[in-house]
Formats: sequence, C-alpha cells, structure tokens
Amino acid sequence: MAAPCSRMASRSLLQFTSVFSRTTLRNTGLRHFSSTSACKATPRTKILSDRASSPWTLMAAVCLQRLPVISADCNPIELEFKQMMQEIEFEKSLLSEHELRLLEDAERLRRKQAVDYDSDEEDGHKDQDIVLTQDLEDSWEQRMKKFQPADRVRADVDKDLTSLERCLDDSLLLLAEQQVGAEKMWLLPQTQWQEGETLRQTAERALASLPAAFKATFLGNAPCGVYKYKLPKADRTESTVGRKVFFFKAVLSDDSPPSAPSASLLWVKKNELQRYLKPAYMMKVERFIISV
Repeated sequence: MAAPCSRMASRSLLQFTSVFSRTTLRNTGLRHFSSTSACKATPRTKILSDRASSPWTLMAAVCLQRLPVISADCNPIELEFKQMMQEIEFEKSLLSEHELRLLEDAERLRRKQAVDYDSDEEDGHKDQDIVLTQDLEDSWEQRMKKFQPADRVRADVDKDLTSLERCLDDSLLLLAEQQVGAEKMWLLPQTQWQEGETLRQTAERALASLPAAFKATFLGNAPCGVYKYKLPKADRTESTVGRKVFFFKAVLSDDSPPSAPSASLLWVKKNELQRYLKPAYMMKVERFIISV
C-alpha cells in the first residue's frame, strides 16, 4: 500500500485533476467545456450589451480649415526686423551679374570718350549695337508701372461669411447649421456613427453630406477632441440621453473645386467663433484649432 500512495503523492495537482476530469466526462457522456472559448466570447458579448444599453449616441465631426492663401501684414516689430535683415544682406552680398554688367558698360563708355580710343580693341563688340544696362532698367521700370497688384483687403468679400475667398491672409474654419432636437445650431459638420464604420469614415461622410463638394486632407485617424452634451428634455428618451461627438481635423485641398455660397455654411476666423458657438462647445473646439 505504501508504494501506490507514494506514486500518487508525487504526481502534480494539475495531472491529477486532468485525469479526474477525463474519467468523469467519459463516464457521464458530458461535453468538455473550454474556459478559453468562454473568455473569448465574453468581451464581445459585453461590448454589444454596452452599446445596446448606452444612452449616448456616437457622432463624428470634421474640423475643416482653409489655410491662409497670402502672407499676413507685418507688425511694427516684424517690419523693423525685415529692414535690419535687408541691410545686413546688402552689406554682405556679392555683386550680381546685372551689377557687374553695369560696371563693364561704364568702363567701355570711359574708354570711348578717351582721346586715345582705338575701336579695334573692341573685338567682341565691333559689329554689335551696344544695349546699355541702363536701358534695360528703364524698360523694366515701365513694365513695373503697368503692373497693378491685387487688393489685400476687399471689404465687400471679407464681410461675406459664406465666401471661401474672404480674409485670404487668415485661417478659416467651416461651420454648418444643423438640427439639434427642435433647435438649429451652428456646429462643426457632424453626423451619427453607423455600425461597421470607423469614426474617421463617419467624419468623411459628414463632410460629403454638405451641399458643397469639398476636397480635404484628413490629419490622422485618431480624433483630436471629444465633446459630450445632453439633448433637450423634450427630445430625451429612455435609450437616448445625449451625444458624444468626436472631432477630426482636416485641411482644405488646393484643388478643391470652387463652391457656390450657401446660407447653411459659414467660413469664420478663430476670433469669430464666439458669435456662433455655444460657450461650452467653443471651449472644446478652441483647444485643437491653431491659427496659422
């Protein structure tokens, strides 16, 4: 009796339980239950149940920016620095080809006016008409006088918030008038998430649903911000209390076709957001908007 008992004691507890479970299952005819499969099935079931029971509707919004088209006006400090850098560059720069030609023309005129001038010395220019660089400068100046640069400030266009051509020296943000319950509000273009798509695809669909066709470059697949708000009490239900909005940044492409002005779309600067957005919503948006 001592030998069998010692052999059983030397076996590990795991071997003993596995032998016991195989014997029991063989005798009873029950199906072996895998704990691993149960662990894999539990998270998916939990996610589906959480989605079904969550009172928050998932939304995705696109923060579409039009970058500056022209450079901004320099402030007094920038003008002073610009003038200083131009003076330094002028002092340290070498003579250009045009300036060298000016010196060469002046030397040729000096030789022509000399008493002992010999035309045979001008081998390279004997049979050619002399075109002085001063004549070139005069022609360039006449062309410059005919050139009229475009106006930097256009009062009629800059005041039109529906125009994409306003405030060309500043960055603009697209706002859309959307229905929230029974009220219309100015928001970043947004739409509701649908089963089977990513949040970025939802944001792209929100941009495509606008009345104007915009081409944009999205800056990444991860949201840059999130905002949660409750619906008005009259619009709440047992299954829907509010919305969670995930924001995605995008930049308007240069090859985007020109769009006709629409009353439901506005292009505003960062300092104009407070006129149209709710304070709590604007605080979330301002965190990821960078003025360029």
